[in-house]
Amino acid sequence: MEIGKVRISEAFCIFDHHGDKYIDTRNIGNVLRFLGCVPTNKEVNEIIAATDSVENPGEAHLPKFMAHVSHLLMERKMEPASPQKLLEAFEVLDPENKRFLTKEYFGKLMSEEGEVFDKEELDAMWPVAIDPITDNIPYIFYINKLKHKTTIYDVAEAVKEELAANEKEKKK
Repeated sequence: MEIGKVRISEAFCIFDHHGDKYIDTRNIGNVLRFLGCVPTNKEVNEIIAATDSVENPGEAHLPKFMAHVSHLLMERKMEPASPQKLLEAFEVLDPENKRFLTKEYFGKLMSEEGEVFDKEELDAMWPVAIDPITDNIPYIFYINKLKHKTTIYDVAEAVKEELAANEKEKKK
């Protein structure tokens, strides 16, 4: 349980510029992404609404944020797609099976479809996604770059197992 709290706290504190356990709510999405979550704009706004401080509007306080986000993580909310799901999605976008997408095509999709990326988000993605030699996105390579060793969801699953084991132990 403690590891999950430590990770959430560490991610939160990166954006706590005054050391007072408060962050600007505009950084909530950044904290979540730092944790390896993939929230939609709607989910970020819901978390902001749930964790916005009454005393300091526009700021989120660590204990309230941690309690709310821990619950979401235990339910595996905002979890990134599996590598297999990502591959299937890329293959739909690549009917000719070239194993890559052009920067122009992928950029157009990312800026016009679904959860839209703005220019800043695209600019942050390109260095990871694009092969500098071909200027294309070799998506199998890109998917492998996106994989995380241990995600916050792995930690949440371990905590759930530990809580279940403790509960089982109490019943004996």
